[in-house]
Amino acid sequence: MTAAVLDEVRVSLDLGALNAFVHRWWISACDSVLDPEGRRQMHERAEHVLAGGPRSEGKPWREILAARWTDR
Repeated sequence: MTAAVLDEVRVSLDLGALNAFVHRWWISACDSVLDPEGRRQMHERAEHVLAGGPRSEGKPWREILAARWTDR
């Protein structure tokens, strides 16, 4: 994922894509520190998809994180 983002930025010279990626990464990193079980599940799903398993079309990440922050 990171390589694709960096390739996009290099070709387009648009730093907006890099900024959006870093922002999403930072939010995800902060959330995973507060939710170790969620982090474990995320890694499990990522391994499944990388192994060729089907992707589930879930909720957008912004919606999931917003729900987690309002529950706390």
